Amino acid sequence: MGLAHTLAVTLTGLAGHIVDVEAHATQGLPGFTLVGLPDAAVRESRERVRAALSTCGVTWGEQRLTVNLSPADLRKTGTGLDLALALAVLGARGRLGRSAAGLLRRTVYIGELGLDGSVHSVRGVLPSVQAAVAAGVEEIVVAQEAAAEAELVPGARVTAVRHVGQLVERYGGRLSAAVAAAVEQITEAGADDAPTTPTRDAELPDLADVVGQSEARQALEVAAAGGHHLMMVGPPGTGKTMLAERLPSILPPLEQTDAVIVTSLHSVAGIFDPARGLITRPPLRAPHHTATRAAVVGGGSGLPRPGDVSLAHRGVLFLDEAPEFSAGVLDCLRQPLESGMVTIDRVGGRASYPAAFQLVLAANPCPCGKAGGRGLECTCTSLQRRRYFSRLSGPLLDRVDITVEVGAVSAADLASAGSGESSAAVAQRVRRARRAAERRLAGTPWRLNAEVPGSYLRGPDGGLSAPLSRRLMTALERGDLSLRGVDRVLRLAWTLVDLEGADALTLTQIGTALALRTSGVRP
Repeated sequence: MGLAHTLAVTLTGLAGHIVDVEAHATQGLPGFTLVGLPDAAVRESRERVRAALSTCGVTWGEQRLTVNLSPADLRKTGTGLDLALALAVLGARGRLGRSAAGLLRRTVYIGELGLDGSVHSVRGVLPSVQAAVAAGVEEIVVAQEAAAEAELVPGARVTAVRHVGQLVERYGGRLSAAVAAAVEQITEAGADDAPTTPTRDAELPDLADVVGQSEARQALEVAAAGGHHLMMVGPPGTGKTMLAERLPSILPPLEQTDAVIVTSLHSVAGIFDPARGLITRPPLRAPHHTATRAAVVGGGSGLPRPGDVSLAHRGVLFLDEAPEFSAGVLDCLRQPLESGMVTIDRVGGRASYPAAFQLVLAANPCPCGKAGGRGLECTCTSLQRRRYFSRLSGPLLDRVDITVEVGAVSAADLASAGSGESSAAVAQRVRRARRAAERRLAGTPWRLNAEVPGSYLRGPDGGLSAPLSRRLMTALERGDLSLRGVDRVLRLAWTLVDLEGADALTLTQIGTALALRTSGVRP
C-alpha cells in the first residue's frame, strides 16, 4: 500500500484554488478511480496518465489506484491537473526516490500530458501561478512553452519540463535505456525549436492618419482623458472605424496591477503570447455584429470563459455598425458598463470577470447611410430609420457620455491631409489630464472621472456651485437629461477642467459637456 500527495491549481474565473492531489495504491483488481468532483476533461486525464506512464515503463499490475482531488466539494476543471496526477500516481506506486515525497508536497504542477509522456501548456498559467504563490507555494513546475508566462509572477521558482520522464529522473526514479533516450531526444528537439529572439509588438495606428474630423478628434481626446463612453454617427467612409481603432494609441500604458489582470484574462482565454511579456497596452476588441451573447459577454459550455467585454478590460470595446447587433447582446452591456464586472452563471459553475472597458459605438445615420448632411440622396423611410436604431435602447444610450456627428470629408480636408496631430501629442495631453484627475481625487478610491459616483460629484466635496447646479436641474426638468445624465455631464465637465488645466468647475465646462452629450446626432 502506498500514499502520495502533490499539488495542482484549478481556476474559477480568475480565482485560482490549490488542489491537493492524493493518490492511494493498494492490492486488488486493477483500476483507476478518480474522485473529488472532476469535470469531463479531468476525468479523461485517467487515460492520458495511463498512456504517458506506460511509455515510462510503469504498468498498473495488480494494483488498484484511487485518486482524490481535495477539497472534494470544489469542481475541478481543465487539463492542467494531468502532471500532478501522474506524479501522485508514481509516488503512490513507489516509482520515485525516498526524498521525492517532501518535494511533491510543496510543489505545484501545471501541465497537460500527451500520450507519449510529453508535457504541454494549458490555459490560465499566469493566474494559476499567482494563486500558488499567494498560497505560499513557490516551487512551480510547468511545460517548457509556459515557462515565460509563469516567470512573470514575482516570487515563483519555475522549473520547465518537456517530458514527465525528466521529473522521474529528477526525483530518483529509474527509466529504461530506451525510455531515457526517447526523453533526451524530445528534450533536445524542443530546445532546437525554441525562439532565439523575442517577438515585438506592432506599432499602434497613429491618429495623424485621420483626415479632418476635428470635432470627432476632440471628442476622442475627451473620452480618453476621462475614460468616457463614446458614440459616433455618420455616413460610411467618414473615418469612424479609423478613429475608434486609434483610441488605444492615445491612452496611457497600463499600470502594473492592471497589466497583470489583463494578461491573466488573455491567458484564461487562450490568446496570450508569453513571448511578448505582460500586456502593457490597452487592448482593443472589435467583435463582429453577428457575435453571440456568449462571445461578447462570456460563457460557453462548462465553466464560463471570458468574453470580449472582459478581454477589453482597461481598454476599448468597439462595436462597429452597432444597430446591426442583436438587441439582446447590446442590453447585456448595461450591467458591466455600470459595475465594471460581469458575472456569468452556467451549469458548470459561476465565474466573475472584470470588465471595466470604454465603449465606442459607431453607426450610420440610416440603413442606406446617406442621411448625413443634407440627406438628399437618402432613400430610407422614417419607419426604416426607426427600426434601424430600435436595437439601441434608451437605457444603453443613456450610459454613453459623448455623442458626436462625423461628417463627410471635404476636398479641403483632403488638400490639408497630413496636418493632423499625432497620437503621441494627444497622448501627452491625455496623460496630463489624468494626472490632474488623480491629484484631485487623491484619498478616494477612484482614478478616472468616469468612475466617480454622482453622489460625490453633487455633494459638498464635488465642487458644484449653486448656479451650476441650477443649470443642470433646468435640463433635468426639461427632460433633456436623466439623473444618470446629470452625473455623466458632471464627469465630462471635470474632464474638460483637467484638459484645460483649470482648478474649478465653471459654466463654460458645463455647457461644453452638455453639448457633447446632447447636441450630437441621436437616433
